[in-house]
Amino acid sequence: MANIKQQIKRVKTNEKARQFNQSFKSGVKTAIKAVLVAVEKNDKAAATSALAVAYKKLDKAQAKGIAHKNFVARKKSELANAVNSLN
Repeated sequence: MANIKQQIKRVKTNEKARQFNQSFKSGVKTAIKAVLVAVEKNDKAAATSALAVAYKKLDKAQAKGIAHKNFVARKKSELANAVNSLN
């Protein structure tokens, strides 16, 4: 553990940020999985609504610097293709 007061504060804030980012990433993964599960069940309505939620979470993750823009673009494309493959 650090002895310097400012470094002790930084350790605390970094841990808070790490936990927040971890939680946010988990929420993004859950949203992505919801779309894929709906596609697997051939439920177009559920897949479309889940897609909107996933897009929002992915965009927010990119804006906060949690996810890279190429990752976000790739996932959005994959999800859109999956939903569009439904009849």
